[in-house]
Amino acid sequence: MAATPIDLRSDTVTKPSPEMRRAMAEAEVGDDVFMEDPTVNRLQARAAEIFGREAALFVPSGSMGNLVCLIAHTRPGQEVICDENAHIYSYEMAAMAGVAGLLPRLVPGEDGILTWEQISRAIRPRMYARAQTALVCLENTHNMAGGTVYPTRLAQEICERAHEAGLLVHLDGSRIFNAATFLHEHVRGMTGKFDSVQFCLSKGLGAPVGSMIVGSGALIERCRSIRKLLGGGMRQAGVLAAAGLIALEKGPQRLGIDHENATLLAHELARMPGIRLNPAKVQTNIVIYDVRETGLSSAEFLAESARRGVLGVPVDRDKIRMVTHLDVSRADVERVAAAICELAESLSLSRASAPMKNA
Repeated sequence: MAATPIDLRSDTVTKPSPEMRRAMAEAEVGDDVFMEDPTVNRLQARAAEIFGREAALFVPSGSMGNLVCLIAHTRPGQEVICDENAHIYSYEMAAMAGVAGLLPRLVPGEDGILTWEQISRAIRPRMYARAQTALVCLENTHNMAGGTVYPTRLAQEICERAHEAGLLVHLDGSRIFNAATFLHEHVRGMTGKFDSVQFCLSKGLGAPVGSMIVGSGALIERCRSIRKLLGGGMRQAGVLAAAGLIALEKGPQRLGIDHENATLLAHELARMPGIRLNPAKVQTNIVIYDVRETGLSSAEFLAESARRGVLGVPVDRDKIRMVTHLDVSRADVERVAAAICELAESLSLSRASAPMKNA
């Protein structure tokens, strides 16, 4: 029997723990649209407490959480400033435009990290016939930059200066607990100046479903209505919130293991022929590497990797992303490295033995 593939496509592929499954089966439930689900209410209260906010809202996904916040902070026809590779721009089905009626104003960050100087240059002047800037969105950690982390003081400065300029700031903090682990800081201090924060329970924290929005009481009241507008009003959602509570309390404690495994993988990959990445840039649990010099596209390389029991996802034609998570052990990472090394070396030998073309 073939070995079970090691799935590094995302940290969303994790399975709920036995403790989560028991909690889900035994959850006390009610109708959350009527705000009567006690388990959802506990989850929301705990999330608000951890982040030092007045209120929180449970939503089905991070994409919905981001979209709800974008709608809450803006009106159609306005602009949102974000990094050119931001998740809200690249991987959320153009919802900011198609649903919220917003125009993205893209700024190229260094490894996904923007500065206030870059943002300030992108703010539209207040004049007739131009879409007006309403919102700045930061992403921490930054997915497509390889899980890079915003220095807290930089994020705080952006919030402060944006507020002085009359702009609001939303944080796509899907993996904010990974950032907190890397910085050895607490999410409350890291995110307190943002007008809204979305974070995922279903990524590194290990819950099967769900994300949270935290903010002021007035904001969350508005977000609750928008969630319903988008079809996100759930009924006996306590069966999901029960797993989310365990993820929130216990998930952050072990994220450092994922980071160590990602660092190990990055260093191993960097030694392989035809693979290019800088291991020093791997800060959290995401590893992105270039396979152009192997002679295969990312899709072709992944197809060969899958035959060897290793799963990842393409970023573009040349780059691949792999994400470590709670269902991947150090031994698994060593297996992954061995499999990819065997593939890379076989491709290198094939290139070396290929007949030279006539000049």
